Amino acid sequence: MNYSMGIDVGGTHTDAVLLNSQQEIVAFTKQPITADVMQGIGRAVEVILAQSSINPAQIDRAMLGTTHCTNAIVERKNLEPVAHFRLGAPATLAVLPLVNIPANFREKLSVHLFTVSGGYHYDGQLLAALDEEMIRRQLYSVKGLVSAVSVCGVFSPVMDTQERLVGEIAQEILGPDIAISLSSEIGCIGLLERENAAILNAALCGVAQSLTNGFKETLLQHNISAPLYFGQNDGTLMPVKQARRLPILTIASGSTNSICGAAMLTDLEDALVVDIGGTTTDVGVLKNGFPRQSSLAAEIGGVRTSFRMPDITSIGLGGGSLVTFDSDGTIHVGPKSVGYQLTQHSLVFGGDTLTVTDIAVANGWANIGDPGKLAHLCSKQVQRVASHYVAMVERTLERMNTSLSDMPVILVGGGACLLPIGLRGASKVIRPAHASVANATGVAIAKVSGSVDTIVSTGTETLEACLLQAEKQARKAAVEAGAIPDTVRIIELESLPLGYMPGNTVRIRAKAAGTLSTCLSPAQD
Repeated sequence: MNYSMGIDVGGTHTDAVLLNSQQEIVAFTKQPITADVMQGIGRAVEVILAQSSINPAQIDRAMLGTTHCTNAIVERKNLEPVAHFRLGAPATLAVLPLVNIPANFREKLSVHLFTVSGGYHYDGQLLAALDEEMIRRQLYSVKGLVSAVSVCGVFSPVMDTQERLVGEIAQEILGPDIAISLSSEIGCIGLLERENAAILNAALCGVAQSLTNGFKETLLQHNISAPLYFGQNDGTLMPVKQARRLPILTIASGSTNSICGAAMLTDLEDALVVDIGGTTTDVGVLKNGFPRQSSLAAEIGGVRTSFRMPDITSIGLGGGSLVTFDSDGTIHVGPKSVGYQLTQHSLVFGGDTLTVTDIAVANGWANIGDPGKLAHLCSKQVQRVASHYVAMVERTLERMNTSLSDMPVILVGGGACLLPIGLRGASKVIRPAHASVANATGVAIAKVSGSVDTIVSTGTETLEACLLQAEKQARKAAVEAGAIPDTVRIIELESLPLGYMPGNTVRIRAKAAGTLSTCLSPAQD
């Protein structure tokens, strides 16, 4: 029998699960986060191998969901120097690259900016020819100064020929190992946000290299040589080679992993998912078996980007959230938290700090620590606080539910036991078995996807024909990513008329997903 391993690195714990070929959980663990993240991953691997007593050679794939790239952007650390080329002169000279990035972030970025002639119209017709000679001179000027090159052309998601040519020239001049970030592979239509995403993706190349190498080496230390995959923020997987090229797509993968895990643990395809951690609670929506995507521009560390992101609302409520009272009795829950130090500071563990975990235990919802240490708490105050933080969750559920009726609510995460099985606005509340490791479960069972985002003119073809073509392209992309053809299905298809463009112009987005093939052996280098 073969097995799949899923690992998710969060803010307070590293979670790991081992699934058999019937997708049954045969081993799982939650390990406290460590300063050396790979050390925590190694410990989690040791535990699940010991629990299952299997031969490591039976693990035929290993998946990782991680916050490495998110942390690098939020903390402005470990970002590599980048040469960025905008292909859009003279049409885009009025608005410079990085114009909408916060000043304190621009100071941390090392970006050599070049704007040259190039780009396309919305229908793929040439806007301006590429000045290859100028690009070559500019690349020679930064040789030895940058670790990556990013390229963003006008309407490149419709036609990416110029972007790819610049990438090829960059590798010719700067070497075949230079990291290349093409905006057409990352973002959607919309120049500035797509450009920001491409630059950030390039700046993360060093983080991606150390992350993928570290994960591979950690598993090899435990005699696991399975193909490696990384969780994306749309709830699907990408092989290690793609993760090195597109690390920015791992951002916010933790929330999507939890949502996908909730679907697997409950067999539901449509529900609200409440993921409760040590510091925050994330509420997302499960739609047709996948996380609902946000229609708003994604903002990461204050930078607006245009790549896909899950529709998630986070509130400052977790198991370690501090509970305080004003002199007039007003209750405050969070956002401050003791986080991963819960067992040292919370009252129920002998500490001196009142937390949400203490309230849940005193109210009889959770069985953690020593309830006797909470005997001095006033029962009325406990009920008031419990009602207060439950109301915080209920208000968030109300905002996230766009349907006309109540939806099922799935509780997952290490703090799933902190809420009652009964919430206003929920048709039913489910706390599934293994709820605490839903995130690792989600990345272990994730599918692979392919997508297309294009602008078409329906003057010569019907909209139905254009939609069908987009579906075919999305299915083909999913198969190329490693999906078994017979399992691929369309999970997202939408069209939007663009009234500000000439003719019958429509923007079409399509996404397909399918089961990962077991006979893949993607290159590990």
